[in-house]
Amino acid sequence: MSSCTTLLVIDPQNDFCDLPEEWRAVDPLRQTPAAPALPVSGAHADMLRLAALIDAGGGGIHRIVVTLDSHQRYDIAHPTFWQTGEGAAVAPFTAITAAQVRAGEYRPRDASALPRTLAYLDALEQAGRYTLMVWPVHCEIGSWGHNVHPAVRAAYNRWEDRRLGVVQKVTKGSNPWTEHYSALQAEVPDAADDDTQLNTALIVRLDEAERIVIAGEASSHCVKATVEHLAQHLPSRRIDKLMLLTDAMSPVTGFETQAAAFLSDLQRQGARLATCAEVLPQLQADA
Repeated sequence: MSSCTTLLVIDPQNDFCDLPEEWRAVDPLRQTPAAPALPVSGAHADMLRLAALIDAGGGGIHRIVVTLDSHQRYDIAHPTFWQTGEGAAVAPFTAITAAQVRAGEYRPRDASALPRTLAYLDALEQAGRYTLMVWPVHCEIGSWGHNVHPAVRAAYNRWEDRRLGVVQKVTKGSNPWTEHYSALQAEVPDAADDDTQLNTALIVRLDEAERIVIAGEASSHCVKATVEHLAQHLPSRRIDKLMLLTDAMSPVTGFETQAAAFLSDLQRQGARLATCAEVLPQLQADA
């Protein structure tokens, strides 16, 4: 008897992929290939393996959900928001704490934003999951970098054509006042913005599947945060439904330890780890 499988693909976007030059669009203003803003080493190969899996095993995939990091240029986790105490620019990959802001080492470029910024940093640090990181501007809504990796999009388009179905797209991250690693909830939910609250409707929909196969970028951040929330809030409590494709996700460089700890922890809770090649026979059997 076949089992219902949902494929959950987390942030398979150009800005997160180490795309070779021939895979990049040409910037018409600069006449140069567009550059991924935050490329994850190994992500291009991950996405090629995932695309091949969708093509070869798509008959056994009953639903596909794709999440999309979707940011404004001005965002509390982007350089445009910040300056040093002396008024200099803040470089990407700078971690900023509430204590540093109170000490005057960093401050918002908009002085009126200081009270809300401190309230956010206090809440973020109290949650204990992350310290604020200033990332390069990435996955800006409307940009080439926001688009899905071409091979993955082509593969799920073929799946849609065969099944006469629709791939569900879930956007997250457009509120500039909170980080949104998880596709299911912002790190500090904004009481005035429903899109930052726990997405219980999506969790319930995912839980309808007997198997939830998970891929995407990056395993150290958005995959990690999303799957942790999913495991925490699944109504069925069936963590064994979760299958993480270890060769269809990679960590941000420097965060390999966090990614490995995440995979180990989920496996200990009952989730399964597998490669694309290992899951393919089951998907083909379910077709």
